[in-house]
Amino acid sequence: MTHKSNPSHHQELGPKFHPELTPSLEELEKEERRLVFRQFTHDDAWALGSLLVELARQRQAPLAIDIHRAGQQLFHAALPGSTPDNDAWIARKRRVVERYGSASYLVGARFRAKGTTFEESSRLDPDTYAAHGGSFPITVEGVGVVGAVTVSGLPQLQDHRFVVEALEEFLGRGR
Repeated sequence: MTHKSNPSHHQELGPKFHPELTPSLEELEKEERRLVFRQFTHDDAWALGSLLVELARQRQAPLAIDIHRAGQQLFHAALPGSTPDNDAWIARKRRVVERYGSASYLVGARFRAKGTTFEESSRLDPDTYAAHGGSFPITVEGVGVVGAVTVSGLPQLQDHRFVVEALEEFLGRGR
């Protein structure tokens, strides 16, 4: 199963999404330490989800967007061009965040840094778990990981960067 989208959408994404600029493990771990919430309410889920939808619409990105907290889906949107396969990817990537407490892209990168892949070495069913970019932990100060925000529809690094960009903007509004 591949995770591709319409190439015509890629030109809309801008320089932050240049595919050759693969982040290091240190950069990915720094993102997680930096992107922490003071709290995460139902209203926060709606506002963050709405921001993700707004950014995706501006870029004509064919994304499905999902926010879960404590096992409950608080937000979901499927934009034009997304498919039911995107919802399956969301579930598989979110399960990686729930199991490892780290971004799905970071988990996959940790396996690649060891010279293997998540699929080869995790001993987890690839139909249930996918360590591909696009799911990021919702971490609350003093609490830990309480959920995940996930997108699917672009190549995995672009999915990851899309979520990070939205979290940076969202968390920057309250500071």
